[in-house]
Amino acid sequence: MTQTISRSPQSAKTTLSRSFDVYYRDAERTRRMDRLNAQFVHPGSLTFDIGAHIGDRTGSFLRLGASVVVVEPQPRVFRALRLLYGKTDDVTLECAAVGATPGTLDLFVNSDNPTITTASPDLIEAARGSAQWQGQVWDSKINVPVTTLDQLIIKHGVPDFVKIDVEGFEADVLDGLTMPLPALSFEFTTIQRDVALRCLKRLQDLGDYVFNFSLGEEHALIYSDWVGSGTVTRDLMGLPAKANSGDIFARRSF
Repeated sequence: MTQTISRSPQSAKTTLSRSFDVYYRDAERTRRMDRLNAQFVHPGSLTFDIGAHIGDRTGSFLRLGASVVVVEPQPRVFRALRLLYGKTDDVTLECAAVGATPGTLDLFVNSDNPTITTASPDLIEAARGSAQWQGQVWDSKINVPVTTLDQLIIKHGVPDFVKIDVEGFEADVLDGLTMPLPALSFEFTTIQRDVALRCLKRLQDLGDYVFNFSLGEEHALIYSDWVGSGTVTRDLMGLPAKANSGDIFARRSF
């Protein structure tokens, strides 16, 4: 879900309105997203939306008949989620970050572009030298509660699908998981390919997985067949920097 378009400072209302334009008002994008998610999410599925932002994936999971545990640490964005889904059946909202251990952490807020608010100082450092991330400023810091995937599973049950999009903190999220899951996705960026490699290694440690990936907002899998981590690693490392971001999908290989 990474957006890295440079722009002048805007009000909170304006930046969230722009997110609604990008993530809710493009009908063709919504159709692509639903087609892709339907490969993993079915009526009755339990899903986790980790790093929900304004909940476009939550909306997709609901349209496919799933129940959704929605986790988002930014208080202002969480208020928008509560307005959207607070009275919706089959939605549980949690205002928290997800990490390797429970507690609290510092969240670095990009007020002008809240989609790239992050708990990762390494992402901020990597962004400094990237043309795709020029003009991005993390202008404040807040301390937020942290839960883990293991804790969410104890509380809500084992999910059929987990979407993780947490701006460079994906490997830390997976470090808080100690059991294999049926299927999941995690975001990657070309400025932090090492984070994606850590995620792939963590999943291999947890169980037997096969992989696929999509680029940007295309919502279409690259490979016609699922592949091993070596193929994904090779192709991820070969992507041009301008590819910027995408999502790696993993499912259990039985």
